[in-house]
Parts: sequence; structure tokens; C-alpha cells
Amino acid sequence: MSILEPKAIAPALKKGEVSNIYYIYGTDVTEVERVTGQIIKAVVGDAEDFALTKLQGRLLDFDSLYDLVQMMPMMSEYNCILINDYNFEKPAENMRGHTADFYNDRLMSIIKEIPPQTVVICNVTGFSVATKYDSKKRDYVISDKNKKLADYAAKNGVVCKCSKRTPQELSKTIANKVSARGGMIPVRTAERLAQMCLCDSLRIDNEIEKLCAYAAGREITMEMLDELVHEDSEMTGFKLAAAVASMNSRAAFDAIDEMNIDDKNRMMVLSAVQTTFLDLYRAAIAVNSGAGVDQVVSDFGYYGRKFAVEKAFRDCRKMSVRKYRGCIKILRDINVLLNSSAADPKTVFEEAVTKMLALKN
Repeated sequence: MSILEPKAIAPALKKGEVSNIYYIYGTDVTEVERVTGQIIKAVVGDAEDFALTKLQGRLLDFDSLYDLVQMMPMMSEYNCILINDYNFEKPAENMRGHTADFYNDRLMSIIKEIPPQTVVICNVTGFSVATKYDSKKRDYVISDKNKKLADYAAKNGVVCKCSKRTPQELSKTIANKVSARGGMIPVRTAERLAQMCLCDSLRIDNEIEKLCAYAAGREITMEMLDELVHEDSEMTGFKLAAAVASMNSRAAFDAIDEMNIDDKNRMMVLSAVQTTFLDLYRAAIAVNSGAGVDQVVSDFGYYGRKFAVEKAFRDCRKMSVRKYRGCIKILRDINVLLNSSAADPKTVFEEAVTKMLALKN
């Protein structure tokens, strides 16, 4: 059949184009679940209690699965089976001396015998399917053992990859959702909301509900975002890095204040800051060597985070590679300090930023 974008699934189902095998995966888990729900609704309608069977991939009983696949439907046109998180790399929690292929071959033999009255949906929400950039296809393709099922589904059914969209792509969706609730939001404000939520669809939906209730029909402004939306630490990490690059001490310490660092979240915040500086460091090296965004995404596995690499490429020129190395070493040292002492985490971050600002560019 084909490889379809998430937005193409609903039109295909409305035309009656139902496949016997679906494979749905990607970095946007919310979208994976939404697409899965669309297919189930189209296949069994309101008869989920009778016609839908949900199975956990790591706990599959292959004999029972075969019987379920061959079973005739009840109360609906199709018999639908949802297999969640079957991982071809590690198909069972306890492998009991068997190889992964022992389990995978059994599953594939059942999948290849799906009768016309059965629809099998395999979706991934609990682990990351490894991918790599294919320069010929100009897209990311599955690079681990899960490729076996995906390739079969692409040839005999439908594969749907649900990647996180960029802030620019999400801005229109955000504007439409706000409009449906009787509100208004400018494009740049919508993009900012997507960035603050790291393009997570579920978080964005939650924030839209809150913002629309607060705005009560008025235009949603940047000021409302700053007041009501909690900015993810990764975005605040960009603020901190930008302030250090610009030698703006006040902005740097303001960014630390925004992070609300305490003993409970100190390592999470540190991880976000380290990630930001590594993004910028890699981008700076890539710029110096003539490599592009796609190359960095492929080499370092930024699947679903291409927007972060693009942002790093825009901002990385403010500091030298040498200064980035110095900042990363400082972050390495405070990692050790936070793990080995009872020092106040906010004070540790402030001292680290002071050292960063003192580095020569």
C-alpha cells in the first residue's frame, strides 16, 4: 500500500481504504495515539467492547494471537487487534535463552496470514524506534530490527510516521484550535507557545485550554504566555546560553531564576542546560567544517528535534568553539559537584555562569 503522513490517514479511511496491517510510530507520541484512535474508530465504530483486542507487545502469547487474528468479527465488519510496543530489538522482557529472531519470526508468520476480516494495528508509544537519515529519500528511515515489520506494512498495508512538527508547522494548528474556542492568537505568539512546549502536542493542547479560559475571547498575547505558560527548561537553557554568548550577566542570572532550581529538579535542569550547550557546540563545529543541519541531525540522532538544531545553527556564531568547550567543561564540573555535595544548586549554577562569563571568546 503506502507510507502515509498522519494528516492523510483520516481522508483514506473516509474513502473506505482500510488496510489489514498498520504500523504507527514516531517521536510525537500524542499523534501516534490520535492516529491509532482514528483507525480504530473507522474499523469498529462503537463496537470496541466486542471487536477490539488490545495487547502488550512484550507479553504476547503467539498461539493466542494467531487465534485472535483468525477469529471472525463480532458486531462489526472487522475484527481489530492493537499490539502496543512490540520491539523487534527486545521482543520479550525475559528472553529465556532465545534470540530476538525467535520471537520476531513467529510474529511475522502470524502477520503474513492476516485474513480479510482482521485489521492489526502495531503502534509504538513506549520506546524509540532507531532511525537514520537517508540522503536518497531525503528522509529518516528505520535503522533497527523494527524495520522488518515496517517494511512489510509499507508493502502490504500502511506505515505512518508521527514526527514532531516544527513551531512554524504547529502555529497554524494552534491558531485553528484557539479560533475553535472563540479566541485569537497571532502567528508569532503561536510559534512561541510551540517552542515553550518543545512542540509536544499534548502539552500544547493543555496550555491552549488554559490560555483560552484566561483570555475569555480576547487575543492571546506574548505577555499571557509569560504569565501563564511554564517554559520548558530546555528553552530556558537557550536563554542562558544566549545570555552567556552576549556577555549579558543580568539576562543570564534572570534565566537561572526562571529555572526555579531546587534539590528535586537540579539534575533535570542541568541536563537541559548541558543539552543546549552541546547543541550549540556541535552546530558551531558544523558551521566551521561546512556541514549542514541534516548532517548534524543524522550524525547525532536529533530525530524529532530538527528545530533545535536549526535554532542552534542560527545562534551558535556568537561564541567561539573554544569558549563552548570551556562552558561544557564548567558544566561537567558542576555535575560532579551537585552529585557529591549538599551545595545549594542555585548558588552552584550562579558560580558556574560567573565562570562562563569570564571565559575569553
